[in-house]
Amino acid sequence: MLNWDLQKNNDKITLFLFGELSRSTLLPMWQQRGVFLSASTLDKTIVEWNLSDLQHIDSAGFAALCDFLRECQKLNKTVRLVYPPKQLLTLADLFGLSDWIANFI
Repeated sequence: MLNWDLQKNNDKITLFLFGELSRSTLLPMWQQRGVFLSASTLDKTIVEWNLSDLQHIDSAGFAALCDFLRECQKLNKTVRLVYPPKQLLTLADLFGLSDWIANFI
């Protein structure tokens, strides 16, 4: 199961992911991406992705997260990954994206 929440504070928006970001849990979040990736929602300067409660991420989840990060960048936001799990860093290594992901940590 995957859940997400959004919290706005001062100049920052924090997106919290809870559970598993995987092929089997991704579809509902992917379908709702217009809600949390819209310019009106991301009206703050900084967008943080808090992954402290992310229990599992697979390659499909990693690809989706990379797409979400890229979309935030397109809106000229400062993007941060907070508490990235080791699995995410391992996947970044496997796909040759360690340097790119490091920009967000």
